[in-house]
Amino acid sequence: MSQPQPSEKELLQNLLPPLLDDFQYWFSRSRSLLESEEITFLSQQEQTELLARVKHAQQEVSTAQMLFQATGRQVGLEVATLMPWHQLVSDCWQVAMQWRSLKSEPTELPNSGEEQI
Repeated sequence: MSQPQPSEKELLQNLLPPLLDDFQYWFSRSRSLLESEEITFLSQQEQTELLARVKHAQQEVSTAQMLFQATGRQVGLEVATLMPWHQLVSDCWQVAMQWRSLKSEPTELPNSGEEQI
């Protein structure tokens, strides 16, 4: 027996809130990293601009969440609205992965004239 297909309204109501929550989560993590660490492979201007983009996206997602709730979960978002957020999350992941990779590289011990085991 086949399961009934959910309506567009049901899909919207079931998928949009967790998707927006995910955007908020990743933007929050990215913002925390960008505000607390010096990302040495980015110029100060690049880091400042990326942080500004993250803050702006957080505000946009918050607005979308408020509108969704205020309309009784009746309003949706166009893919054209979601794609820049998705791209920004991807950009932030790339920065975070590279930053973690640099942080995990072993540092050389000072040479004391004795061989280290």
